Amino acid sequence: MSGVEHLSVASVERLTVRYGRYGRNPALSGVTFTVPRGSVYALLGRNGAGKSSLMRCLLGQQKPASGSARLFNEDSWKNRARLMARIGIVPEEPDAPPEMTAREVFGFCRKLYASWDGKGVEDRLSRFAVPTGVAFGRLSKGQKAQVMLSAALGHRPELLVLDDPTLGLDPVARKAFFEELIGDLADRGTTVFLATHDLGGIEGIATRVGILKAGKLVLDDEMENVKARFRRIHYGNDISVEREAWGTELDDFDAARVRARGWGVEAVVSNFDEVTFERFRQKAGVTDAEASAMSLEEIFLAVAGEAPPPDAAGRRAAVKGATS
Repeated sequence: MSGVEHLSVASVERLTVRYGRYGRNPALSGVTFTVPRGSVYALLGRNGAGKSSLMRCLLGQQKPASGSARLFNEDSWKNRARLMARIGIVPEEPDAPPEMTAREVFGFCRKLYASWDGKGVEDRLSRFAVPTGVAFGRLSKGQKAQVMLSAALGHRPELLVLDDPTLGLDPVARKAFFEELIGDLADRGTTVFLATHDLGGIEGIATRVGILKAGKLVLDDEMENVKARFRRIHYGNDISVEREAWGTELDDFDAARVRARGWGVEAVVSNFDEVTFERFRQKAGVTDAEASAMSLEEIFLAVAGEAPPPDAAGRRAAVKGATS
C-alpha cells in the first residue's frame, strides 16, 4: 500500500457513469481524485455537472460503468453496509420523518451505532436553541439542518459527507451551520467531503477543491494553491488591438477567460506568478497592467461558468464586437 493510499479516506479513479439507452449519455467521464485524511474537500460544479452521480458512487449507492470509488481504501459498492458505520451523512434534503421529534430521531440513531455522543448532540442543539421536543416537520430549515448535522456527527464518524447542506437556508442559518462545522472540525479532526453551491460559506474552511464541468474534473488542487495561482489581469494593449490579434501577449499564461473591453483587456489566468507577470508587463503594447486576487466564486465562474477562451479567430471577432 502506497503512502497516498494509506492517507486516503475517500477516492475515485477513472470513474465513469453513463445513463440512457445503451449508456450513451455520460454523466462522469474518467474522474480521478483523492480526499486526504483530515482534509475538507469541496466538490463544485454547476447543475448537471455530475456531482450527484459521483456522490452516489462514492457512498456505494450506485455502481459505476467503469472505474472505482473507494472509502478507507475499500470498494464502496462491494462493502457499503460495513463502511457506512464509519461515515456521517447530511443529505441535500432532510430525510427525517416529519412527525418524529429531534429527540426521537437521535434515539433511533443511537440504536444503529456502537458509540453515541448523546451529550455532544444535546449541547449542539442547545447552542442554537433547537427544540428537541418539536416535530421535525415543524422546525425551520435552519433548525432541520442543525438536527441533521448533529445526527451525522453523533457517532463521531471518521468521514463526514455533506450534499449541499445549506441549500435553501437564509444567510444567518448558513453562517451558523458553517460556524458549527468549523468548531467540530477543530475539535475532532474529522475528514469532510462536501458538494455545495455555497462558495462563500466554504471558502474559509475548505483545504482542497475540485471542480466538475460536464462530467469531467477540470480542477483539483489545494485551496491555497488555487487562490495563489488564479489572478484577474487588466491591461491596455494598443498595438495588439489595432492588429486585431489581442490575447497573443498572454501566451506565457494559461488563460481561463479573456475579454476585450472598451479600455483594454481583462484576462483570468490560472498559472500566475510574479516573475511571469513582470515579464508580461514589459511586452511591447502592454500598458497599465494590474493583477488582482480572486474569490473562490470568481474562480469557479471563470473555470466552469462560461465557455473557454476563444482562439485567434474568436479573439478578432470579439474585439470587433466590443469596439464597434
